[in-house]
This record gives sequence, C-alpha cells and structure tokens, in this order.
Amino acid sequence: MKLEHLDSIEDIRRFLNGTDVVIFNVLMPKQARYLWVHKVLKKHLYSSLSKPEKGAVAQYLMKVTGYSRSQIKRLIQQFVKTNVITLNTARNNGFKSCYTPSDIRLLAEMDERHQQPSGAVIIKLCERAYNKFGHRQYENLANLSVSHLYNLRRSKTYQSQRLFLTKKRSTVGAMGNRRKVGPNDQPGYIHIDSSYQGDIFNDQGVYHINAVDAVTQFQVKVTVERITPTFLRPAIQQILDLFPFKIQGFHIGNSGEYANHNVDTLLNKLFLEFSKTRSSQINEDALVEANRVSINAKRYGHQHTLRDYASQSSTFNQTALFRYVNFHRPCYFATTVVDKDGNETKQYIYRDIMTPYDKLISLPNSKQYLKSNITLGQLDRFSKKLDDNDAAEALNKARGALSEHLYQRHDLSA
Repeated sequence: MKLEHLDSIEDIRRFLNGTDVVIFNVLMPKQARYLWVHKVLKKHLYSSLSKPEKGAVAQYLMKVTGYSRSQIKRLIQQFVKTNVITLNTARNNGFKSCYTPSDIRLLAEMDERHQQPSGAVIIKLCERAYNKFGHRQYENLANLSVSHLYNLRRSKTYQSQRLFLTKKRSTVGAMGNRRKVGPNDQPGYIHIDSSYQGDIFNDQGVYHINAVDAVTQFQVKVTVERITPTFLRPAIQQILDLFPFKIQGFHIGNSGEYANHNVDTLLNKLFLEFSKTRSSQINEDALVEANRVSINAKRYGHQHTLRDYASQSSTFNQTALFRYVNFHRPCYFATTVVDKDGNETKQYIYRDIMTPYDKLISLPNSKQYLKSNITLGQLDRFSKKLDDNDAAEALNKARGALSEHLYQRHDLSA
C-alpha cells in the first residue's frame, strides 16, 4: 500500500499504529511538502472532521513530512483560514544601510591614521573633518553613534581594510613549584620575605629582604632601594654568599616580586630548588614572618628610611645585626612529639632553646653542610670573639649611629 491509497481516517490510524504496511518517502523539497499537506487536508475535508480525527491527521502529516507539531499546526491554520498553503520565501532586511562600504573604509583609514582612539574621539574627528575642514566624504560618519561605530569595526569591510600585527609572546612557564619544603633536618633551605621600612607622603622607604633557614633559623637581611629585578639579583646573590652553609633550596611566599626571570635564571645557574608556598597553607611562611616582624620592629622601629641610605642599612644588617641574631640570640626550636594515636604535636622545650649557630653545630656531621671556604674552627672563633652582652651592646651602638645618621638626613631634607 502507498500513501495515495490512504483514503479514510481509519486507514490513517492503522498506518499510525503500524498495522498496515505503507510504502512512503519523505518529500524533500519544501514546496513539494507544502503541496502534499494541502492535498491531504483537502482530500479528508479537514474542517469537517471531529477533534480526534483532526488529531490523527495532524500526526499523520508530522510523521510523513518530518515537521514539528508547531509547524504542522501553522500550516493547518493557514489552510483553514485561506484554503491554501503558500510558501513564503525569505526576504532581505527591509532596512536600508545608512553606511556604505566607502564610509566603512574611511572609518578604517581614520582609525589607522590616529592609532585607533576611543569611539567618541574618532567620531569627534569625523565631525571636525566634515564641519570644520569641509571634507564632504565624512558627512555620514559625522552623525555616527558610538555604539554603532563598534558594529562597523566588526564588519567584514572594516576587517579586510585593516590588518593587525601583534608581536608573538612566548609562553611563560610557572616559576617555582608549589609544594611543602622538606629539609629533613638539613640546613640550606631558606625562606625569603620582604618588607618596606616606613612611608611618608605615600613614599615607601627602603626594602628589607629577609632570608631565614628552615632548620637552624640562621638569618640574613639585605636592604635595597626598590624591589625590582635590577636590585633583586645582586641582593639575592649577596644573601646566598652570607650564609655559612651551602644553600639547597629557595622558598618564597605568594608575593610575586621574586617570581621573575632574573631570579629564576640565577637559581637555575646555581642548581637551587625554587619553590612557593602552597595555597591556603599560610603556616609555611610563619618562621620567616615571625623573624621579620621581630627584627624590623625591635631593630628598626617604624621610622621612614630614605632609599638613598639603603647601603648604610645593609652594612648594619651584615655586620652587627648578622653577628647578634645568628651567634648570640637564643631561639625556640620545636620538638615533634607523636602520641599513641600517631598524631604529631609541636612542643617548645627549654633545653631546645639555642642560638642558630649552636643549632647548626648540633646537627650530626654538621661539617658536611658548610661551604668549602668555611670551617667550624672559623665559626667557633667568630662566635667567641664577643660574648652575648658585648654583641648586644655592639648592636645597640651600631643601631644608634645608624639612627642618628638617618635623622640628620631627615632634618636636612626637611
């Protein structure tokens, strides 16, 4: 049986239920489908059918044509109203374009000539070209709106007129791995932090770069004028040279001043591990933060230090301050205690309070960690040259001389 043999509503229902085998092909051309729908509706007198019968006819039309329910409904409504089904061909937009391709090319030339300023500025230039200088070709563009200007810039005519060339940027890999630093009781894994010394009239003072070893708490401080690659590279090299033991790792916080090519190149050259603090793990920077606050607040206070005196401050850091904090200032060292459940806790026991130098020489076979040009004998003689009180007095005297020098400079600058 073919579709032409479906003469009644019952035949259509049996076809929809699959009880009768019917040979049919979907009519591919749109005009042919519309014509076939019109013939079916007219053949079965659609307007005189009952509601269930109309539903069966609609399902029949949907199955054969492949149209959706809404599309078939529109065709049926058109048939009921006009007794015909017409195909409405697509029409072009009825709105006439106000701006011709020549106008768009003029806009592209204007953008290129003036290095593509903002939309309002380019329209003002077109307006001046027409009204003030009498260039009649800018008549349309003089009345262009800012919003529509960006539509014209996205047009094919504009894009074909202008060619944008940008320098290829190399992909920059991440500098430093975010991970926990595991020194395994080995010195040489230093944490880096920096802070500026006061400010006055929004002018920040010198910057102190503080480096603390994770195991021994050996501390080195260098002062620079600014945190820029020009000052950072020599400062970091100076820090690495001041530590008496070999440096194995370089750990920074979440601040980005040290994550640059100069630092990365220097560390790669020295074969040092470069790591950063893990996200949401602020305790990893607790050691360097505590030492920085303690040293800066007690030794420098909060006064503003002019950048011109960064070298004097750095000399103070590397002489009197370096001796005191590393060889004469006792520090707390944590002892890890494991309970019966395997939980680890940190305890600070009195017998573990010692100076960073004492902590260094207490490590098993501490000689192996020292640099080739430094011996334990040299460090021991240096530590005994002054006692703790003499070292503190020397520190206070050097700090007083530095402060007096800085205050005199402040008075002169005022």
